[in-house]
Formats: sequence, C-alpha cells, structure tokens
Amino acid sequence: MVETFVHSTDDVVEFLRGQHNQIKDMFDDVIHASASTAREQAFVELRQLLAVHETAEEMVVHPRARRDIDGGDIVVDARLLEERDAKEQLSALEDMDIDSQEFMDALIAFKTTVVDHAEREEAEEFDRLQRELAPDDLKRMVSAVQAAQAIAPTRPHPGVESSLLNFAIGPFASILDRARDIISAAMR
Repeated sequence: MVETFVHSTDDVVEFLRGQHNQIKDMFDDVIHASASTAREQAFVELRQLLAVHETAEEMVVHPRARRDIDGGDIVVDARLLEERDAKEQLSALEDMDIDSQEFMDALIAFKTTVVDHAEREEAEEFDRLQRELAPDDLKRMVSAVQAAQAIAPTRPHPGVESSLLNFAIGPFASILDRARDIISAAMR
C-alpha cells in the first residue's frame, strides 16, 4: 500500500491538506514518468492514496461537517457529487492503455477535477471545521482518519460515497482490493 507521508500533525485539517499536496505531487509523477513501468507504478500509488483518502473523508470528516458546520449538508452533498465524478473518471482511466495519448488527456482532466475538488473542500469544509471544532476534536479526528485509511479500499468504488456504505461495503471491498494488489504485484 502507498505510504501517506503526512504523520506529525495534531490537526485533521492539516493532515488532509498535507495529503492533498502529496496527491498533487503524485499526479506530476505520473504525468512526467519517462518509462511505462514508472508511470504505471506512480499511477497505482496515486490511485491507492486517492481511494484511502476519500474513504477516510467520507467516513470521518464529512459526517462531522454535516453535524458541526452551518449548511453542512449542502457543503458535503456538493463534495460527494464531485467525489463520485472523480471516482468515475478514475475507473475509466484504469481501463485505458497507460502509454496512450487518451490516457494522458484523461489523466490531465482528472487532475483538474481532483485539484478543484480539493480546493473547494479546503475552503468550504476544512476551514470551517478548523474554526468550529476544538483542538482536541481535530486531534482525535486524525486518529480516526488514520484508522479509516488502514481499512479503506485501494480502488475507486463509484456509488460508495456515504459513511454508512463505506462501513458496510468498505471492509469487503478493501479485502478484495488488497488481494488484487498482492496478486498484481506477484505477477510483475
């Protein structure tokens, strides 16, 4: 599984912002990879981080935002629609030849979708959570996010954007995803 290099923070918002920055860097790794195998490995790592990152947000952050920020339902519903669109784009990318121009064009469009989503999430959800919640709550949420990421699926699953569905389907999908990852790695 891909390493999330964001470790030493006592604030879930800063933790997730750090992951957003890592995701942006990983897109560049895929785009600028000079060899097919390097591009494929970078894409697999990007996909895994996106999957665990979004799962943790869906299980921990979005429910808290719904409850604790004014207009939270509206904000979270908009982010979930964006996340579903991103998962669909990512699923389509997985079916493309990684060396094709079609893949590169779709990847660049996907990067725009993800970066725009992250910016809206930071401005409309994260900043407000940081203002509304006590530092102890933000710290506890880091542990919850890390726990969610430890059991999260490693592939996108469009249609599984709610915390309830992630709790119900996530562990099973995670087992299947991790088995696929191990088998795929063994075949390389």
